[in-house]
Amino acid sequence: MKQDVLRMTATNLREQYNSRGLSPVEVATAMLAQISRVDKVTNGFSLVDEETTLALARQSEQRYQEGRPVGLLDGVPVALTDVFLTPMWPTVRGSRTVDPASTLDKSSPATAALARHGYVPMGKTTTSELAWKAVTDNPVDGITNNPWDPDKTSGGSSGGSAVAVALGMAPLALGTDAGGSIRIPASFCGVVGFKPSFGEVPYWPQSPFGTLSHAGPLSWTVADCALMMNVLTEADHRDTYAIPRRGIDYTANLEDGVKGLRIAYSPNLGYVDVDSDVEKAVAQAADVFAELGAHVVRADPGFSDPLPAFGHLFYGGAANALRELGPKKRSLMDPELVKVAEKAGRLSMLDYLGALNEARMLRERMANFFNKYDLLLTPTLPLTAFKTGREVPPDWPSTRWPTWTPFTYPFNMTGQPALSVPCAFDSGAMPIGLQLVGRNYNDALVLQAGHAYQQAAPLTDKRPSLFDTV
Repeated sequence: MKQDVLRMTATNLREQYNSRGLSPVEVATAMLAQISRVDKVTNGFSLVDEETTLALARQSEQRYQEGRPVGLLDGVPVALTDVFLTPMWPTVRGSRTVDPASTLDKSSPATAALARHGYVPMGKTTTSELAWKAVTDNPVDGITNNPWDPDKTSGGSSGGSAVAVALGMAPLALGTDAGGSIRIPASFCGVVGFKPSFGEVPYWPQSPFGTLSHAGPLSWTVADCALMMNVLTEADHRDTYAIPRRGIDYTANLEDGVKGLRIAYSPNLGYVDVDSDVEKAVAQAADVFAELGAHVVRADPGFSDPLPAFGHLFYGGAANALRELGPKKRSLMDPELVKVAEKAGRLSMLDYLGALNEARMLRERMANFFNKYDLLLTPTLPLTAFKTGREVPPDWPSTRWPTWTPFTYPFNMTGQPALSVPCAFDSGAMPIGLQLVGRNYNDALVLQAGHAYQQAAPLTDKRPSLFDTV
C-alpha cells in the first residue's frame, strides 16, 4: 500500500481523502519515510521538519473528519523550492549570505495561496545559489543528483523539486523559472514542469532577474499542474506586475483535446544542434499530435539565437542581487556566480537597454507567429542529463549553462507559457522532454494540449528504479 500511496497524484489523493480511503497523516507519513529512504542518494531536500509537516497533516485530517476540508489541495503534500518564503521555515536560497531568521514569519504569494487551500508542506528543496544556474548545487546544501541516474545532474535551478516529484516524495512541487529552471529539471528528471505566462502567478519579493522570472508547478501529470495553477493564480496585491485575475479554471477544458489546432513543430528553432535521440523522440511526439487531429506543420519562429541579450538581462540580474555584498560575503558564495555577476557589473547602460530592446522585438515576433499558430512544439532541451556536479557537459565548448538550454530562455524573454512533458527516454534510459509553447496568457490551452499528449502517449507508469530500491 505504501508504494501505491507514493504513486498517487494530487487528484487521486483528494478523491481518497473525501472517500476516507486515506488520511493526510497516512500520506504525509509515507512520503516522509520515502524522503528518509531515498533522498540520501539524490539530496533533493535542503530542509525536512517532520514535526511541522505532521502537525499540519493532522489539522487537515481533522478538517476531513469534521466534513469541512478547505480549498483544492487540503492534505496534499507539496515540496517547496528554497526560494519561496514560508512563515515556519527559513528561506536561505542556498546561500550563506542570507540571514535565516530574517526570512521567518513571511509568506510568498504562492505559499500563502497553498496555505489557504490546506496544503501539507513537505519541506524545502535544494536550488542553486540564488537560483542562478541550470544545475542544482550550492555552498550550503551541496549537489542534487538525478533520480534516474545519481551520477548525472538533476538540472536546475529547481532540481530538488523535480527530484521530489519523480521519487514520490511529494506529488506536487513549486519552482521558479528565469531561464528554464522549472522546465530544465522537469526534462532531465522525467516530470511535468510548467512556466506560466509572466504575471499569471503572483510573485513576491520580486526576483533579481526581473521579468525573466516566473513561479510555477512541477508534478507527475499535466492534470495536477492544472489543478495547482487554480491555486497559484489567486490574487496577491504585493505583486505589482501581476495581470488582473481572470478566474480561469485551468482544469475545465483539459479533456477537449487538440483536434483542429494549428501547431508549429520546430525541431531546432532553425539554429540549435540537437542530440539524435532527442530529435527522434520529439518528431514522434509531433506525429502523436497529428494523429490526435491537430494540423501540425514544421515551421521555425524565425528568430536568431538571443543568447547575448539574454545573458545581459540574466547576469545583469545576478549583478543586481550581489550589488550590496562586499568581498567578505562574496567569498562565501559560489565563485562562478560571483564571476558572472562581476562581469555583468561592467555592462554599460546602453548594453542593458539594447538587450531590453531585443527582448521586446522577440516578443513582437512571437506575437505575430502566434497569429498563425496556436502552439509551438520543440524539444525542452537539446540533450539529456550529463555528469553531476558540473555546470556544462564534459568537453562542452562553453563554460556557461545557457549554451545548452537554447529552447528555454527565449520564452522567458517573451514571457509566454511553456510546458515540459516527458516524451521518451534516450539510449541510456534518461528522460527526454517535449516543450509546448503558447501565446501569452493562453496558459489553459497549453495545459490542455499537454494533457492530450500525456493521455495519448503516457509515460506515467515508469518510475526511476531508485523509487523502489535503496
